[in-house]
Amino acid sequence: MTQTVSAGAVRNLEKPGLVFFHSLVSGPCRRVDGFLAQVLQRRRNHGTFRLYRVAKERRPDLVERFAVETLPTLVVVESKSVRGRLIAPASCAEIEDFLGPWLD
Repeated sequence: MTQTVSAGAVRNLEKPGLVFFHSLVSGPCRRVDGFLAQVLQRRRNHGTFRLYRVAKERRPDLVERFAVETLPTLVVVESKSVRGRLIAPASCAEIEDFLGPWLD
């Protein structure tokens, strides 16, 4: 399930949040979105994370708050802290390796 993110929502998660920072006009961001969907579908872990897609054009405040300098970037938020960050992933395997500690 994809949700629109609010500033307070990322801080108040019961399960880990997976925040996908992207640009609406970026080819590499669209490609990574596809990789991410494949990883979550293949491993049947749709319920592992609350998935948030944050477009820099719509929420530059969150891009700044999370100190995201390169798009696309994946950030795992757990217990009100950033637990992992993957900058510009290039493949499904790279995303799967990054998310491995949280996936079944």
